[in-house]
Amino acid sequence: MDDGIVSVRYMVDDVEAAVAFYTEHFGFTLLSSAAPAFADVKRGNLRLLLSGPASSAGRPMPDGRQPAPGGWNRIHLIVSDVAAEVDRLRSAGLTFRNEIVEGPGGSQILLDDPSGNPIELFQPAARA
Repeated sequence: MDDGIVSVRYMVDDVEAAVAFYTEHFGFTLLSSAAPAFADVKRGNLRLLLSGPASSAGRPMPDGRQPAPGGWNRIHLIVSDVAAEVDRLRSAGLTFRNEIVEGPGGSQILLDDPSGNPIELFQPAARA
């Protein structure tokens, strides 16, 4: 089924804190909640599945590994003014992994959600 929605699952430590984070700071809307196990939020065509330790996605793998938040794979949110977004989010108390990095494709910065999952804010370079 192709409805144009892309779904990404993030493991989170606290489903309710994750919902508040994404809805308050990034304009996601809550689709459903079965907190503390699971909730899903949506922004545009991105559906973000927030799975807590009590969710089925949080069950250990056969080899004993436990799904956990964090890592370097990330959602990529396009913004029109990355510096202004950084100022807005820092004033709200959010912390970043790095400073703004500029490259040929644009400018980017990484921040973490409450569980340590990375989010990339990306401002495309102006095209001539």
